[in-house]
Amino acid sequence: MSPTNRTVVVTGIGATTPLGGDSASTWEGLLAGRSGVKPLEGERFAELPVRIAATAAVDPSEVLPRPLARKLDRSAQFAVIAAREAWADAGYTDPAGAETTTGASIAPERLGTVIASGIGGVTTLLDQYDVLKEKGVRRVSPHTVPMLMPNGPSANVGLEVNARAGVHTPVSACASGAEAIGYAVEMIRTGRADVVVAGGTEAAIHPLPIAAFANMMAMSKNNDNPGQASRPYDKGRDGFVLGEGAGVVVLESAEHAAARGARVYCEVLGQGLSADSHHIAQPEPTGRGVAAAVQNLLDNTGLDPAELVHLNAHATSTPQGDTAELKALRKVLGDDLDHIAISATKSMTGHLLGGAGGIETVATVLALYHRLAPPTINLDEIDDDIDADIVTGEPRKLRAEGPISAINNSFGFGGHNVTLAFRTV
Repeated sequence: MSPTNRTVVVTGIGATTPLGGDSASTWEGLLAGRSGVKPLEGERFAELPVRIAATAAVDPSEVLPRPLARKLDRSAQFAVIAAREAWADAGYTDPAGAETTTGASIAPERLGTVIASGIGGVTTLLDQYDVLKEKGVRRVSPHTVPMLMPNGPSANVGLEVNARAGVHTPVSACASGAEAIGYAVEMIRTGRADVVVAGGTEAAIHPLPIAAFANMMAMSKNNDNPGQASRPYDKGRDGFVLGEGAGVVVLESAEHAAARGARVYCEVLGQGLSADSHHIAQPEPTGRGVAAAVQNLLDNTGLDPAELVHLNAHATSTPQGDTAELKALRKVLGDDLDHIAISATKSMTGHLLGGAGGIETVATVLALYHRLAPPTINLDEIDDDIDADIVTGEPRKLRAEGPISAINNSFGFGGHNVTLAFRTV
């Protein structure tokens, strides 16, 4: 089908995070400035150099039926929970193609899913290897392979909603969730789908990933003060805190949403992409690649920087990454950066790796919808190199009149840079 360049809007949101088991409780936690970071309990974490993480506020076992949960990796469990909320929030009560008198309907061939994970079913892989070693071959779960596949979350969400236009899983480390949403936008714009369920998920709170990240000197070791450990832009920041959960949005062509009378949160203007080509794990220190992604976004969308009022920053709480991102934004946006209220929500949720772009997209959409930017917590002494307006203390009211826009940045190991732009309707 030839490109149509259709307008794309957000009609549904869903989340399960360290702050709450749905999008409403997560948003409430963000506005309250509440940390979701906690000590890790249990013998298997006792000897680790990092013994804190932002675990899910509501465990999937409390939500999903046991027969379903035992067939899904934890990352897929989170994705299904968030997708169910987003699907219902968009006004859909049944899978695509089902006859319904209570909700909206769509043909399966016009529906897609794009759910990303940076690591995939790592807990399944590691736990089942332990089963193999300790209990033998016959005790390994027959569900292991579909559970550990990185495309498992997207495939299972696709099965839930009966999506046939395409089920996809971009993997670009911590940029995965944002890239999934950008890919979903292109599916709609090119006419391949009318509706796409998109987002990111991650569940990697396991001794091996934690030990590996810790040995890279990437994680905070502030075990004695979990709630203060994730501190973007602060002089005392010493690395990110691992989180888990999922954030999912329902994207829809504007004409399809209008035809069914759907509530619209905002418009998705588009995405900007680039690669650093610098180092497999370290950010490019000048922010060159980030600047290229933001410039690509402006070029592709025609977004006027004067209209930008909010940024949900990548801001993981690493010494190099936080400053490189803002240097890049200053290079591209110049003085327009001064009127952008910046929130670093990882200060509360921790870093969900491939799920970060999904959850932070939900936060960005809600910030525009409510015209309210969440605060950044734990910012006691701002770094001397931070030359920008960081929201701290209380939520910040955004411009009350006229159209406003916001961007959400996500960057990943390997040099992946993704920035997404949204506008009020």
